Amino acid sequence: MKLESKTRGEVMMVSIAEQRLDAAVTVDFKDAMRGLLNGAPARIVLDMSRVRFLDSSGLGAIISVRKSLDQTQELELAELTPAVEKVFHLTRMDTLFPIHASTQSAWEPRSRAS
Repeated sequence: MKLESKTRGEVMMVSIAEQRLDAAVTVDFKDAMRGLLNGAPARIVLDMSRVRFLDSSGLGAIISVRKSLDQTQELELAELTPAVEKVFHLTRMDTLFPIHASTQSAWEPRSRAS
């Protein structure tokens, strides 16, 4: 599982460089994320612009990463492809995550209340 990360201030952008986030890669995804989260800033944004397919295992892996964060951190999502956005909407998981239309908007400061 290849992840690329950049940090600016209180935002770490993690780009998933895979087209599929499914049962075949979820263990690797969680392990890779665990390694990146050590010392991560308050906001972690997953850039999902390359992910074309997400199954229940992939969704569960993202939720697992969210649960592993400490109280001062938040997991956000950016650039969901239409198929991935549909999964989040149908499962109502879109209510648990701040979702940004673009990675550009995800870099912008936001208040904890929004």
